[in-house]
Amino acid sequence: MADASTPPAGRIRVAVIGGGRNCEHAVSLASAASVRAALDPAAYDVLALTIGPDGRWHRGDGSGRPLGVTPVASLAAAVALLGDCDVVFPVVHGPHGEDGSLAALLDLAGLPYVGAGVRGGALAMDKWATKLVAADLGLAVAPGRLLTAASAPGLRPEQFPVVVKPVAAGSSHGVGLVRAAEELGPALAEALALDSRVLVEDFVTGREIDLAVLERPDGSLLVGPPLEIAVGEGGLFDTEQKYGGGARFLLPAALAEQERKELEEAALALFTALGCRGVARFDFFLTAGGPVLNEVNTMPGMTSESQVPKMFASVGLPYPALLDQLVRGALVGSDQR
Repeated sequence: MADASTPPAGRIRVAVIGGGRNCEHAVSLASAASVRAALDPAAYDVLALTIGPDGRWHRGDGSGRPLGVTPVASLAAAVALLGDCDVVFPVVHGPHGEDGSLAALLDLAGLPYVGAGVRGGALAMDKWATKLVAADLGLAVAPGRLLTAASAPGLRPEQFPVVVKPVAAGSSHGVGLVRAAEELGPALAEALALDSRVLVEDFVTGREIDLAVLERPDGSLLVGPPLEIAVGEGGLFDTEQKYGGGARFLLPAALAEQERKELEEAALALFTALGCRGVARFDFFLTAGGPVLNEVNTMPGMTSESQVPKMFASVGLPYPALLDQLVRGALVGSDQR
């Protein structure tokens, strides 16, 4: 395979996978379409693959016929197509994708790919496991309880508000801010509809600050500028705020030097401890007592207007160059693993 300075002869054949069998399907379609359009056609020959909501794979954007009648038949056909590729860019957010599922498939197939491996994807997708890792690193996390459908009815929070969220879901699906006891049951039911485990956390008052860490082809790590999410009415960066235009991004976030340093050190420590690769986004609350980790995304939104591309574009790494760094980093990393 190639090294950081010598790409393979001719154009690199890259498969971009989007979609997915989860609640983030539509978001992933947008990310994958944006990545395909932005990869330099002089350097890359792009194969589009899409996983439908029913688990069947398609060639293209998912609008045509699947590659097979059943998920397993379509997967077999997709693997045959992947075999002709140099590298894979999986832009599948959430369960059955970002959680290590696709990484495991690609590892078994011996294909280099952008993003976290099985361990990193699985750990970071599990918000409870991420909290345990963060706490072991000495980082603050919101106090919370892990519940299932069996244990949830017995929950009696000592104080409100609390935040209810699925353990493994993204794009803020199933996340609810509960201000009173009568709101708790419906919020738990909504979260449990997406996952068999839910977290109920104390509400953290603080500024919402995101940082992204990029692993460059030479193995060095670059922390992008901090981005602050100014949330509108409601106080929670939920799905409606995220995609309905109710929140504003302040880039770079106005931080004191010590605040910025603490956040950067926390993001770098988590990137390493969780086993992240490529790029990951780390979401914090900045409180009067310092940073509190919210969650980690190992395959964050990747349209040109998403948070991570905006962060790096603001410091001179435009979107196509960011994608190029990720693809070439995956090729180099495959030689080192």
